[in-house]
Amino acid sequence: MAYTNIYAPWRSEYFSTTSSNECTFCLISNTKDYDIKNHVFYRDSICFGVMNKYPYTPGHFMIIPHRHIDTPTLLSKDEWLHINKLSQLAICMLEEYGANGINMGINIKQAAGAGIPNHLHIHFVPRFEGDTNFITTIGDSRIYGIDFDSIFDKILSLSKKHLRI
Repeated sequence: MAYTNIYAPWRSEYFSTTSSNECTFCLISNTKDYDIKNHVFYRDSICFGVMNKYPYTPGHFMIIPHRHIDTPTLLSKDEWLHINKLSQLAICMLEEYGANGINMGINIKQAAGAGIPNHLHIHFVPRFEGDTNFITTIGDSRIYGIDFDSIFDKILSLSKKHLRI
């Protein structure tokens, strides 16, 4: 099978960044003044919501506890219930965004596929009719045809409406 290469320079940082001892999610958690720059659309005392920097589909975001833990079993019952309540509201938010379906999931630790295995995070991936077509199926490529900052603005607006506890 022949593969198609699509130039995506915005992802070069992901491949060229050297690993540091600092957790990306902890840095975002601890820099509230940079929420807009970091595309954080929600924040409370337990967790925050942030756009995925390398999304699978437009609107892909994560809910992340502030605490640096790698498994939900280390969350208190109140933290777990809070994050799950937000998760339910996040689904409503993505439905209003226009998603025809939603993939929601947690990859717990590196062996399960977590890209940042030491800090728990829940993915919310909106799905759209036709978002998997020949290019994703045959070409092993993805096309992201919407401006990231415009999507962030919409998600930020919807979060103010939906993510209220």
